[in-house]
Amino acid sequence: MNNIIVLPLIIPIMIGVLLVFFNSQVKLQRVITLLTLFLITGFSIYILNAIQKEGILRLDFGGWEPPFGILFVADSFSMLLVLTASIVTTLCVMYAFSSIGERHEKMYFYPFVLFLLAGVNGSFLTGDMFNLFVCFEVTLLASYVLITLGGTKRQLRESIKYVVINVVASWFFLLALAYLYGSLGTLNMAHLSERVAEAGQDPLLTTIGILFLVVFSVKAGLLLFFWLPGSYSAPPMAIAALFGALLTKVGIYALFRTFTIIFYHDPFITHTLLGIMAGITLIVGCMGAIAYKDMRLIASYNVVIAVGFMLVGLAIGTTVAIEGSIYYIVHDMIAKAMLFLLVGTMISLTGKTRINEISGLIKNYPLLGWMFFIVTCSLAGIPPLSGFVGKILVGQGAIESGAYILLALAFLSSIVVLYSLLRIFLNSIFGETIISLEDETPLKFGMIFPIFLLGVGTLALGLGAEVVSVYVSDAANTLTNPSIYIDAILGKEE
Repeated sequence: MNNIIVLPLIIPIMIGVLLVFFNSQVKLQRVITLLTLFLITGFSIYILNAIQKEGILRLDFGGWEPPFGILFVADSFSMLLVLTASIVTTLCVMYAFSSIGERHEKMYFYPFVLFLLAGVNGSFLTGDMFNLFVCFEVTLLASYVLITLGGTKRQLRESIKYVVINVVASWFFLLALAYLYGSLGTLNMAHLSERVAEAGQDPLLTTIGILFLVVFSVKAGLLLFFWLPGSYSAPPMAIAALFGALLTKVGIYALFRTFTIIFYHDPFITHTLLGIMAGITLIVGCMGAIAYKDMRLIASYNVVIAVGFMLVGLAIGTTVAIEGSIYYIVHDMIAKAMLFLLVGTMISLTGKTRINEISGLIKNYPLLGWMFFIVTCSLAGIPPLSGFVGKILVGQGAIESGAYILLALAFLSSIVVLYSLLRIFLNSIFGETIISLEDETPLKFGMIFPIFLLGVGTLALGLGAEVVSVYVSDAANTLTNPSIYIDAILGKEE
């Protein structure tokens, strides 16, 4: 049965390759892509529930026992993210049906969305560091195509920066892998954890850990995020929503795995550095969110703020704080996709991107207006929406560990998020309408329906926190007790 855990990677790759040969048949691509995403979502739900009954699942490719072979590992943390990524991708693709245009759809949009999802899911599921690098590259190669889809000057300018930064980061990733393998003779995550525990985290290993911190920080947008706002605001908004919801989460996941399983023996250096970087990211992200009037940039800087907040939990390192971060990651994938799709819809209806050029949309499109209000409250952490639970748990962890500076920055950032999105709401959604009845563009059902479902998702995640907490608690327990993960990988089979 463990073979099933490779399906979230294999299915999108196989179907993506198949769709390349049908690039001119748009309707067929839409149907096949949607069915594929439903199938992946169904498998993800099944695997997540199987983990609760049977424990951590692993698949050894070619029958090679760890630590010698390639393997996939499915625990609650990885599968929560795989499931959320699959749901968010499904809704973003549904939105793209009505927004991205047939010209883009014929430029291999659907195959590369599936390749992107395959890379993301592979990154969440792999059990060794080199395969993490490989899956990172699959994700990045797909994103290189998607960010340039359409070929506008702005896209090409931002894509050059995006590609160069990620190529350099990938080179440093390989360098860090070489040093790690040279020092410990393995790249299997569980085996690395054992080797580091046996050898002791000496200065060399701590330095290698800091190198990984730099690499994954670039990928996640932690402190080194100068490439992110422009890159995430340039492509069509269906693609920007995928980027904002998924891409930074791969780097965040890698940071959580690396610094809870491998480099956790000397937290004074690595986790203190993480805390400093998270704090600065929160501050600068807040400055960006209130400095601009372009809705795309405001949404992009809100991604930066969320990255800082999620990694505050890792820097604190307690079980409660990590539980809060995991919950917030899941929440943010849903809410950030919703925010980008709302911004894209507003731009599509008005042709404007600046908040001072739009007014009174709620009078013409009331459902759109109230959906924006819901996502504003959710991202600000107002109950009963999903952002509240994660923020409370991270705050509790900060108080218990005495990290009061991070606590203050984290909750001040919530106020800034509320302010930055209320600026859009009060300036562009409320006010005197600028659209006459004659000029009113109909709001396509295919655009508002995925947004509505994401709104239902963020409300359900808040109201159903008790149901989700079973999975989140199990994920946090595995992260804070590396022996559980190690025993599942290296322990003898019964």
